[in-house]
Amino acid sequence: MQKLQTLDYVVFFIYFIIVAAYGYWIFKRKQTKEASSTDFFLAEGSLTWWAIGASLIASNISAEQFIGASGNGFSMGLAIATYEWMAAATLIVVAVFFMPIYLKNHIFTMPQFLTKRYNNTVSTIMAVFWLLLYIVVNLTSILYLGALAVSTISGLDFTLCMIGLAVFAIVITVGGMKVIGYTDVIQVFFLVLGGLATTYLAVNLVSSQFGQQGVGTGLSLMLEKVPDHFHMIFPKGHPHYMSLPGLSVLIGGMWIINLNYWGCNQYITQRALGADLKTAREGLLFAAFLKLLMPIIVILPGIAAYTLYQQGLFQQEMLKNGELNQDNAYPVLLNLLPTGLKGLSFAALTAAVVASLAGKANSISTIFTLDIYKKFFNTNADERNQVLIGRIAVVVSMVIAIVISPYMGIDKKGGFQFIQEMTGLVSPGVFAAFALGFFWKRTNSAAALFAIVGGFLLAFGMQELYANIPFIDRMGIVFLICVAVMVVISLISPSDKGLDIDASMFKTSRTFTTGGVIIVAVLTLLYAYFW
Repeated sequence: MQKLQTLDYVVFFIYFIIVAAYGYWIFKRKQTKEASSTDFFLAEGSLTWWAIGASLIASNISAEQFIGASGNGFSMGLAIATYEWMAAATLIVVAVFFMPIYLKNHIFTMPQFLTKRYNNTVSTIMAVFWLLLYIVVNLTSILYLGALAVSTISGLDFTLCMIGLAVFAIVITVGGMKVIGYTDVIQVFFLVLGGLATTYLAVNLVSSQFGQQGVGTGLSLMLEKVPDHFHMIFPKGHPHYMSLPGLSVLIGGMWIINLNYWGCNQYITQRALGADLKTAREGLLFAAFLKLLMPIIVILPGIAAYTLYQQGLFQQEMLKNGELNQDNAYPVLLNLLPTGLKGLSFAALTAAVVASLAGKANSISTIFTLDIYKKFFNTNADERNQVLIGRIAVVVSMVIAIVISPYMGIDKKGGFQFIQEMTGLVSPGVFAAFALGFFWKRTNSAAALFAIVGGFLLAFGMQELYANIPFIDRMGIVFLICVAVMVVISLISPSDKGLDIDASMFKTSRTFTTGGVIIVAVLTLLYAYFW
């Protein structure tokens, strides 16, 4: 493979300078004499709707999407886009129903919600769960896959790439959420621009392979040559049914995956928790529109690579240890880009990794500082002390991720599948505890404790005993069991510790409603066309 040339490194260096300089400018411009913990962790009142939306996408899209989703596009086609498109619908639900509850009740962290709605025991157990999940699974896999991709494309040493990405992310993260939020706008710019460049080249390469020109022609040829890669719903018996089991992606477990990720996840909701309701909703709506575009950037290149592979191209490049490796699809395409443009796409990939690392590290520091350190180690910690502990937590978590990542077996499972399997053990029970906690006043602490701990044990047991049931369906089953048991426990000893909720909270502006209707209409047309 052709490695990066001098011009590519120049382009990448320009990207690095722009992000670092802009981040420093934001930090100095908004810096106060006394560091505020709410400003550091939430950028309270500082983020605009476009910064919130861009930051959500920058934190969500990382190496597992660029490499993993493109690889899945190569193997199973457009169907994997359901993770992106269903997320767009989910963001609308979160904006309408979840966000007003958080903001009305002054919720800044997810463990804080559990304390307010249930008790300290439930909150502390969940805080520990989240810290372990964020560090051992998410931060570790993002750093490992990111370093692997950067090393493969640049030819630089893997360990050096890992340390470099970690340091870059730390520099951004120690500035607090306001620096992360605004630098993420630039990260998304590079991510989208570089991603679209790769997609354009890949699709254009398809048309030129058949002696024609143009992206439109390339898309038509892809639809003609590999029609099996343009179906959204897999019937039972399909080779990839276990990964995406039919209608479950529309009316089943896929909703649990998305609602838990986008609505009950400190890593994501943190971007909007420091804003007012109108700004938070507009930010989530903007993120939903960006989500509609993501399959073009992270999945279409994989389908293009598969089309070219079927025509005899990349036969050697797609191999790893003598076997076809779907995750090679995106790096192979990236290496075809002309000098300069390749540097831009390399910057896009790095931007995705760094933004995700920074966002995850900030969430780790927020939960550790506010829900562990301040609660158990130093209840009288002042603002300056909390910010200091938050920054130390960022560095320590990144060091832990660097040390343990080579031993996690991420490359054996595939990064995307590794993350889904691990988070899927926790998601059904956690979402059950949140959902009933939101909307049913009688839900008590014992029921929530069962959902979080019992749900995890149920999910783990089903994974071991019922591996023949699709992963997404297992999540749906565990969720329904958790809800049923929670209802029984709560009816025996009803709680009256409900949240401050009234119907007017869920009323949306005309602009938001119009945007939401457009997104739902687009999704309906996409699923109808590619059924």
